[in-house]
Amino acid sequence: MSTTHYNAQTTADEVARDCQSSIAHKTILITGVSPGGLGAEFAKVIAAYSPSLIILATRDIRKAQETETEIKRIASPSVATRVLELDLSSQAQIRSAAKEVLAYEEHIDVLVNNAGVMAPPFMLFDDGVESQFAINHVGHFLFTNLIMSKLVAPGRTGRVVNVSSNGHQLGPVRFHDWNFDEGRNYDTWLAYGQAKTANMLFSVSLAEKLGDRGLVSVSVHPGTINTNLMRGDWDESFKSLVQWFKTLGYFRAGSSEFAWKSIAQGVATHVFAAFHDSVSSSENNGLYLQDCTVLKPEEVRSWARDPIEAEQLWRLTEDIVGERFDY
Repeated sequence: MSTTHYNAQTTADEVARDCQSSIAHKTILITGVSPGGLGAEFAKVIAAYSPSLIILATRDIRKAQETETEIKRIASPSVATRVLELDLSSQAQIRSAAKEVLAYEEHIDVLVNNAGVMAPPFMLFDDGVESQFAINHVGHFLFTNLIMSKLVAPGRTGRVVNVSSNGHQLGPVRFHDWNFDEGRNYDTWLAYGQAKTANMLFSVSLAEKLGDRGLVSVSVHPGTINTNLMRGDWDESFKSLVQWFKTLGYFRAGSSEFAWKSIAQGVATHVFAAFHDSVSSSENNGLYLQDCTVLKPEEVRSWARDPIEAEQLWRLTEDIVGERFDY
């Protein structure tokens, strides 16, 4: 399948049509599937191309059921779906959800770690982890590793897509102060940047540790999209984000605008990362995708692709969840 015709305006359905043979008969698990969000849109798009099963994982079962209804109404009444309760803010509940997944009969072909929060006020969850780091990274790290036997098995391959953002440019993982001194050093956008960088480093580690066992993992930037991800005063928060991009040198006078996408355009890179044949090549494993394109290393900030920082994050996160995952 050629990728030369894909660009920032490519829609998810365009990519899905090209990838329909790769979608067919696959079992896909998606986190973060509330109506109106990227995960729900991704599920609806791929449902039209005969997957074996779509597993909708979310904290709010009612919202997942709404998405389930939409899938059957819009895409295909016959597509098999399943709802999984998954609360990424609670390590105890994540472990419970993972046990449920391990009891499934199906092998999971694709895991899309899509759930996330963006720039909320400072909050510590019960496990003592800042909310953005907890939901965007730590929760997905724990869940993915706990169900790894469903993704990696003799004679089977699996793919993990970690949904990141160009927000990773806001900063690296703060290894010496990842919890922002319990809020005293907290900045909403620096915390978001740390979490999105962590998503990318997680894919780097998965590719390095499990690539030779058939696992492919990449991270993606969907684009700047108006979804329900943001909470609170969007106008003021967005002004703050623009100011950070100016301060860090990404924007200069006359260039301080983000290129907005529709939700259909944003989800295109989800579909590409999850199913396109080119992504499964060994040279692309662990890399970062944008606009249905694998970016070159020089196009990505070093702190979000460095294997040493990836390993350091892996060990830090193991300490946070209290469990070792040695592959």
